[in-house]
Amino acid sequence: MRLALVSDIHGNLPALEAVAADIRRQGVDQVICLGDNLSGPLLPRETAQWLMASGWPVLAGNHERQVLDWTPEAGGASDGFARAALGTAELDWLRGLQPVWAWAPDVLLCHGTPRRDDEHFLETPQAGALRLATTAELAERLSGRTEALVACGHSHLPRMVRTAASQLLINAGSVGLQAYVDDEPERYVVERGTPDAVYAIVECRHGRWQGSHHAIPYDAAPMAELAQRHGRPEWAQALRTGRAN
Repeated sequence: MRLALVSDIHGNLPALEAVAADIRRQGVDQVICLGDNLSGPLLPRETAQWLMASGWPVLAGNHERQVLDWTPEAGGASDGFARAALGTAELDWLRGLQPVWAWAPDVLLCHGTPRRDDEHFLETPQAGALRLATTAELAERLSGRTEALVACGHSHLPRMVRTAASQLLINAGSVGLQAYVDDEPERYVVERGTPDAVYAIVECRHGRWQGSHHAIPYDAAPMAELAQRHGRPEWAQALRTGRAN
């Protein structure tokens, strides 16, 4: 079995379309979307409609939950923009998504970790950045799951870790946003230094899962200009350069 994993699109439809075109050339059996699909100052409704028509299995990320729960008093700007743009059909579709899915007997899909949609799995915030999670942290976040393949998103960092039990833990990276600053649970910066859209392919060979990451160039300028027009210069910077500063 050969699977393509996409995650963290954040309403960046041109990046998603570029990734989808590359995936079609790869001859995969299935494409799976791991969440945080719409939130941001770009094209949330159009991206939702594209995914709804795709036939792909789609997970909810923490931002799907936050879009649905958004209020002017407590919600963030990116989630509020998406909420305002979505119609009844798109919101009903969001409500049907789940953040964790035992997709096959040996495949577990999650946005964050098996226990939380907003927890980093393969990284831990420390000293203003995301460091590689320790073996003990990974074991705790696995929460006893034994699937041979565990796929996640959330951090936007493409990464693979092999456990002592030979499980492959893989973060698909981000299709739509290659740099950001977050303040939870402490302030940290993520930046990849490239605007290229990222996804992953995993396949099972001789009884073991293996993976690869793919960085796809696309014309990010229109999305950067759109973010700027919507009052989000930090998004414009990240989309153009893959850097937060």
